[in-house]
Amino acid sequence: MSTGQSRCRACFCRGREQMAATARGAAGLHNAYNQQAMGEDKDLVILFADVVGSTRLFEVLGDLTARDKVATCIDIMRSATDQHGGAVVKTMGDEILATFEDCDAAMDAAVQMQVAITGHADLDAEGQHIAIRIGCHYGSVMIETRDVFGAAVHTANRMTSQAKARQIIITDSIYARLSDEWRAIARQVDVAVPRGQQGEVTVYEILWQHGDTTSMLPAIATITEHNRPFRIRLTYLGEMLVLDNRERSSATLGRGQENDLVIKGNLVSRLHARVEAGKNRFMLIDESTNGSFVQGQNGDDAFVRRDAIPLKGKGVIGLGRVPEPQSYHTVEFSCEEGTDTVPSSAEPT
Repeated sequence: MSTGQSRCRACFCRGREQMAATARGAAGLHNAYNQQAMGEDKDLVILFADVVGSTRLFEVLGDLTARDKVATCIDIMRSATDQHGGAVVKTMGDEILATFEDCDAAMDAAVQMQVAITGHADLDAEGQHIAIRIGCHYGSVMIETRDVFGAAVHTANRMTSQAKARQIIITDSIYARLSDEWRAIARQVDVAVPRGQQGEVTVYEILWQHGDTTSMLPAIATITEHNRPFRIRLTYLGEMLVLDNRERSSATLGRGQENDLVIKGNLVSRLHARVEAGKNRFMLIDESTNGSFVQGQNGDDAFVRRDAIPLKGKGVIGLGRVPEPQSYHTVEFSCEEGTDTVPSSAEPT
């Protein structure tokens, strides 16, 4: 048995020994939601888990079969959360949002989800096994009826967006609170600047399925990459906005007057999307009902809804519909790297 798997299985044994306490813990956490005053803050682990490529599942398998397989994944995620003292706040299609009071317990649940879904015999789709990705963060959240809010929730969701299939991605706020056993199978993989935060967040991966953890590559040299200057020009109907990774690193797009670029249209949400500096590139983070379309100058097309994708080179972004040149719903973008001179947002076109 591999080193990583041995450590993970040892963690599962702890869960078995604490089954009774776990059940009481889950009930207690649910009661805490009910008893705590609405709008009150609480420090918790926020965990997002979702099925990777669910859109393709529905295309390949058909609605009924795909729905059943996604439901199986959700049931596994919910069961693992309950067994390790967590609370499922809500499910959203192919995704769950759960909270935990203990970071080790959250990792126990996350690994149990991955192991159970990876080994499930009925979760195949056209020769490929269905996979999930998980992102976690620890921080203060505002508890409301059947939901939690706050910057910590957005950070956890961002970690999920960065995770690949079968990955568990956590922030340094969780890593700092983990037992030595869990830290031994975590490696640093990134440095990110989550939305609404000024400082960097160190990102780790839990190596739940790797064999020899001592042979893992060292942490990616992302700090040097992050400090390299880069910028993006956003142009909308003659108006230009310039963002960079040092001075002004984000902007909002939508039909609300409070946005940095106000874009009108019946398919445009009030806060439709954000453009933010990531590791060494800008990301388009969609928060809309109808999604965003991105067309690159090189011919690459992409659609994103309630998720994030990188912006590369030059191209156009369509809010709610396919972009068209000089259209009221289309924003042009141009990414630039390696320049220390960042012009003001008022620079003429």
